[in-house]
Amino acid sequence: MMPRNQKHTKSTTKRASPPTSPTSAYRSSGVDLNANAHAKELIKALARTTFRPGVVGDIGFFGGMFQVKGFRNPVLVASTDGVGTKLKIAALMGRYDTIGIDLVNHCVNDIFTCGAEPLFFLDYIAMGRMVPERAADLVKGLATACRANNCALIGGETATMPGIYAPDDFDLAGFIVGAVERAKVLDGSNIAAGDVLLGLPSSGLHTNGYSLVRKIFHIDENAKALRKRHAGLGATLGEALLAPHRCYYEALRGHLSRINGLAHITGGGFYENIPRTLPQGLGVRINPTSWDTPPLFRLIQKTGAISSREMHSVFNMGIGMIAICTPDNARKIQRKLSEGVIIGEVVKLGKKTERVVIEGIRAS
Repeated sequence: MMPRNQKHTKSTTKRASPPTSPTSAYRSSGVDLNANAHAKELIKALARTTFRPGVVGDIGFFGGMFQVKGFRNPVLVASTDGVGTKLKIAALMGRYDTIGIDLVNHCVNDIFTCGAEPLFFLDYIAMGRMVPERAADLVKGLATACRANNCALIGGETATMPGIYAPDDFDLAGFIVGAVERAKVLDGSNIAAGDVLLGLPSSGLHTNGYSLVRKIFHIDENAKALRKRHAGLGATLGEALLAPHRCYYEALRGHLSRINGLAHITGGGFYENIPRTLPQGLGVRINPTSWDTPPLFRLIQKTGAISSREMHSVFNMGIGMIAICTPDNARKIQRKLSEGVIIGEVVKLGKKTERVVIEGIRAS
């Protein structure tokens, strides 16, 4: 320390540069810690609106905690998924508050096919450049769907990854855990020949087939295609494509005792998803004229000159969930859910029979 009575002398030494801020060097590399912190505060407030009995602690710890209550012999059911290239449509439309709904509802539907009640959800958001308001919009959609499904959003990860993602690029993924009583696990083992397929309508493409759609309409090269209105859609193409993935949990949860199996029609369409719930030796026969294919699917097929076989292999074609049950139980469910349509039946497989036969569509 300089003595208090010492005279100050002029120094010829250049003044040292002021110390850099704790985050300026990192910011120059593309990661803004202040923006990250702001995003986390916005996200925490949204996540807390989803808390339900069973949540232990608060948002922000190293791990989210949940105590399973209300089950005697619970089986935990978990699933993880993303939104696919529907993210590109959201970015081009500048709308980020619905794809979180897509993600949660998709994951809830997946575990519900086992009969599971959703308990908690975690998300993963990665961005090339952190935009707190954009991250908050993504989580706003997650929180909206979690509240609707009584599912707690108990944590997640928000990462800024320049060099991996372009500045305005981002990714979104989710992880869900639910539970079902061991004696009530829905695994398709009770499905028998003569059961019928009760189809419930989708709300659009849900979260599958967007890479094909982007190619057909040349969306990456001409984003204005999303603003075009087509006959029958009742909206622009972009608005129709962003329609949130429907969740079937609330509609069907009260009917599980009447259902022998559930098939969520997602990636792989009818041909890949229905066999996932069928016992060996059984297949299904579907009548595609039993429901009205929505205009969006007809527009995609006509514009892209896509075969009916491929359309039913990629898209849900207007049927988002299929409940397999006896004819009598199907009628009972229809009395409560008039939107449910019987679209086919379970049959015994012949030696050369495909597991999924859609009438009028040739085998591959």
